Amino acid sequence: MLTLFRFGRADRSFLARWFWTVDRTLLFLILLLMGLGIIAVAAASPAAALRLSDAETRLPPLYFLNRQIIWMALGLIVLLAVSMLPRELARRLALLGAVVSVLLLVLVPFVGFEKNGATRWLQLPGFQLQPSEFMKPLFAVVTAWLLAARFEDRNLPVIPLSAMTLAMILGLLVLQPDFGQAALVSAVWLVQAALAGLSLSIVGGALLAGVVGLTLAYFTNPHVERRIDAFLHGSGDTYQVDRALDALRAGGLFGTGPGDGDAKFRLPEAHTDYIFAVIGEEFGAIACFALALLYLGIILRVLLQLVEEEDPFTLLAGAGLIIQFGGQAFINMSVNLALAPSKGMTLPFISHGGSSYLATALGLGLLLSLTRRNRHVQASPYLKSAGIPA
Repeated sequence: MLTLFRFGRADRSFLARWFWTVDRTLLFLILLLMGLGIIAVAAASPAAALRLSDAETRLPPLYFLNRQIIWMALGLIVLLAVSMLPRELARRLALLGAVVSVLLLVLVPFVGFEKNGATRWLQLPGFQLQPSEFMKPLFAVVTAWLLAARFEDRNLPVIPLSAMTLAMILGLLVLQPDFGQAALVSAVWLVQAALAGLSLSIVGGALLAGVVGLTLAYFTNPHVERRIDAFLHGSGDTYQVDRALDALRAGGLFGTGPGDGDAKFRLPEAHTDYIFAVIGEEFGAIACFALALLYLGIILRVLLQLVEEEDPFTLLAGAGLIIQFGGQAFINMSVNLALAPSKGMTLPFISHGGSSYLATALGLGLLLSLTRRNRHVQASPYLKSAGIPA
């Protein structure tokens, strides 16, 4: 993909400036992950199509693969377009998008539709929109914008203000209910606030409040109670996790081979929440390990950039975005391996999806944009000699 962009070092066009300032290693890793997602959905598509077919509508075996190719094309456009935005414009886009996402979250309980016991989606023509997916990366950037002001004036009440914003978001997510997304957003805010100087005692208090909140959810929400009981005691409905483990065991180290998996046909949500188990069955545990290493490589690449970052906003935004991305991948893989309670959370760029895929592309596009002109890029002798401004 990157070979399509062939720019001489004296080229000062818009695309050339983007090419020489974007983190091309990070971009390559992201594109590799998107390509692997197509292979994974191709493996899961026949099982998902058969499971979701009925007497009136028979879905083609590659129905979800064809849709995923469309989502990947759209996601690639979003990723590249957002990565080309100047930092200030990217920040304003995040603020505007966050406001729209919150307004849509407010509408969800009233005009959204229910699926699997939760109301999280808005029905649009030919598309189901999940506002919480877009809210996650946008919230990370807006929170970073707020908290970065503390580096200029420590007396500004930005931490309480951002905490109030977090509380509003959590309230809207709990109404759906979506406790997994609420926990992920809380973790992003907590890390950003800690980097902005939040005292360790308050961090500990926030963690304790999270435990208390989870305990209350357990005793007041039957859905949460069933999920936690199934994880801790193996009681109740453990069908999904059991089938995921069956698929992983069937694959062994090297897998059954592409298209030869059988356990995936008994796996619910094979193309979304449990696609990691499909990968394990058809491509083996080694492929699952390699995929986990790819996620880790993306995370480490960003963290290595942020270690040298001097701009507070870029540091906080980059940290929030990569924690959200990595945390979602960790939760999905943990659920598939029965290391965490069952939770409907997609595997970024691997699971089939519309809202999730485009929101991930938006978040990583923002990450690429915000880290384009970091310190080691500014120090590049070529950029200085070429006159490319930071």
